[in-house]
Amino acid sequence: MKDYIKENESAWDKRAANGDRWSTVVSAEEVAKARTGDWHIIVTPEKPVPRNWFPDNLAGKKVLCLASGGGQQGPILAAAGADVTVFDNSTGQLEKDQYAAKRDGLEIKTVQGNMQDLSAFADASFDLIVHPWSNNYIDDILPVWRECARVLKTGGILISGFGSPLEYIFDLEKFEQGQLELKYSIPYADIDHLDDPKVREITLAEGYSWGHPIEEQIQGQISAGFVIAGFYEDRGCWMFDNYINTSMAT
Repeated sequence: MKDYIKENESAWDKRAANGDRWSTVVSAEEVAKARTGDWHIIVTPEKPVPRNWFPDNLAGKKVLCLASGGGQQGPILAAAGADVTVFDNSTGQLEKDQYAAKRDGLEIKTVQGNMQDLSAFADASFDLIVHPWSNNYIDDILPVWRECARVLKTGGILISGFGSPLEYIFDLEKFEQGQLELKYSIPYADIDHLDDPKVREITLAEGYSWGHPIEEQIQGQISAGFVIAGFYEDRGCWMFDNYINTSMAT
């Protein structure tokens, strides 16, 4: 196992315990609404995924929530009738889905693992994959797209959220002071800049992350065999989101 995978697992276990925004379980009321067909999910910070991106009826559809622990997407889709498996690197994140399943009487399978390796699943296992903004926590995203293509059934759907690499190009010390000064280039890797005290501080607290080129996000999917049939942008979590959206979904 790559060393950073274990360290990121530990970082996300701590974030889950501390109530990170991506570790806040959906409410019982939201689950109850989903059971009546009134539901939405996000794969970026704010905008709901368009309902016409999903199958008309989720009942019995096999859905993989990929790198999607935290008790947010999985419980809603399970309540909407899907046969849901949540796959995540963090046991703390998976425990959030297990909690929602017990609280609301949902059937949710949870599997721990690295999103680059879906060997736990046979070819053509799923009708739909929901992959929220998370692939910045791995060093190479191309295997993820290939594995998604492998485990999806013919005609299956991949819904993926991801961030712009813009967030990685600035001096972090000055960024926290409200200044935007260019410092790093893309592709970016925290692991290459641990001599920067601020990078090291954030990495130890939040996990190792990477700024992947947009080409690898979009063309990576196409090269794996996907057709991009929808796209939208959303805000991110940074002050420059007042000027440009820094997250997106396909």
